[in-house]
Amino acid sequence: NVTSVLEFRLLGFSSNTHSQILLFTVFLVIYILTILGNTVTILVVTLEPQLHSPMYKFLKNLSYLEICYTTTVVPKMLANLLAKRKSISFSGCMAQLYCFISLGATECYLLTVMAYDRFLAVCEPLRYGVAMTFESYTRLAVGSWVTGVFTGFLPCLMVSRLNFCNYNLIDHFFCDISPLLKLSCSDTAVTEAVVFIISFLVLSSCFLLTLFSYLFIILCILKIPSASGKRTTFSTCSSHLMVVTIYYGTMISMYVRPTYNLSSDINKAVSVLYTVVTPLLNPVIYSLRNKAFKKALEK
Repeated sequence: NVTSVLEFRLLGFSSNTHSQILLFTVFLVIYILTILGNTVTILVVTLEPQLHSPMYKFLKNLSYLEICYTTTVVPKMLANLLAKRKSISFSGCMAQLYCFISLGATECYLLTVMAYDRFLAVCEPLRYGVAMTFESYTRLAVGSWVTGVFTGFLPCLMVSRLNFCNYNLIDHFFCDISPLLKLSCSDTAVTEAVVFIISFLVLSSCFLLTLFSYLFIILCILKIPSASGKRTTFSTCSSHLMVVTIYYGTMISMYVRPTYNLSSDINKAVSVLYTVVTPLLNPVIYSLRNKAFKKALEK
């Protein structure tokens, strides 16, 4: 009684035409701003010699990642908001799922090494030049990308090997793990366990390492005698922590849980935060609040 599914139907957000047009307009504006913001970051860091330090090179990596990450989800979502037949092929769905998982994991690793870089710069300034050399930066950046690529392989492989019966309606706006597991007519217990373990290891470890880095940074800031110096550095760190908390908070709430039975509306609302909103916030928080970057942008 099991037939192979050749395509999935994505239900998206709403069947109301006016709501779909409004959502299309809002998400299109956010997507354009995200691409522009991250592209400007990449160009400024590339063209300004004073920004060729490891910190800004990590930021350049993050901006490139955000462009790829949001492009994995948003263009197809925008097309489906206007299309009468909101469909995606099985192979396209698995490709989207793999890119989403891999790039999401890579972002976790990059945010962690960026926090470590800031920890060295603030807490170990005299040792920073020796500890964070070009070779160190290259190993950390390449390691983040390569590890992310391998992280997405096993979950995507296990989901692709599940059986999907005649019912092929995905109650989501992209191919995510949770709605696909709900849709499968196979026993998903092993797949759920593997996804939970990988998600727990990646998200929890990266979040804790990032959090500890910023806690040590804050302790070092408290030792700064200048009140204005404290205020400036606290402002930057609090902004970084806000982005990190939003990203990890939403991702952990979605994937680090033993079952995947949250309502579809909650899944969609939370998913919008880390697929649409966070890629827009990152260039604003990490770049435009940075004095050296703003000076380079003015030049």
